[in-house]
Amino acid sequence: MLLSIPDILTKEQLIEARRVLEQADWVDGRVTAGHQSARAKENMQVREGHPAAVKVGEMILEALGKSPLFISAALPLKVFPPLFNRYQDGQSFGTHVDNAVRQVPGTPYKIRTDLSATLFLCAPDEYEGGDLVVEDTYGVQSIKLSAGHLVLYPSTSLHHVRPVTRGTRLASFFWIQSMVRDDARRSILFDLDLGIQRLERDPGHPSVVQLTGVYHNLLRHWSEVS
Repeated sequence: MLLSIPDILTKEQLIEARRVLEQADWVDGRVTAGHQSARAKENMQVREGHPAAVKVGEMILEALGKSPLFISAALPLKVFPPLFNRYQDGQSFGTHVDNAVRQVPGTPYKIRTDLSATLFLCAPDEYEGGDLVVEDTYGVQSIKLSAGHLVLYPSTSLHHVRPVTRGTRLASFFWIQSMVRDDARRSILFDLDLGIQRLERDPGHPSVVQLTGVYHNLLRHWSEVS
């Protein structure tokens, strides 16, 4: 399932995030790439653990926790601390797949990457190129969203970022370990949850309780919470 989620960050939060990130230390993006990805990756990133990354990352995590659509689609168990990248002057990231497991820096904890997320921090008209291209079940999809919008897709997907030929593309990216690791099962639960929410507009609808029971029983069977 590939899903765009609008307005994760407000206009005011975007202004503050960009102001903070301008003061950060930017390093070669290959510092977080795996062996194969490093050959294809050409961008800059904010150094992991930099106070600017921590501050804006906490803002993003708080915003995600307030997004019913993100919670319903991702069913998050753990979220990797958000990272930040910048592409300009022809920089790109060739076709790759994200590492299956990521070590959370400075901790003994690891996250299985079930879902990948990109949160766009600048408007599409601020740069040329820079599309995120994801190869999913339904073919190749090119994504370039408004500032503050997020795209969520299976980490098993091959994907790349096209060269940025004008301006600067600024984004946050991170991974999610879901309570439900299988993408097909997660999609079923998401569709079911959306259907229940629509029925709930009619408070007296007799199927709401029954379908809610089905949802939670499926989640009970499929979820991993430890």
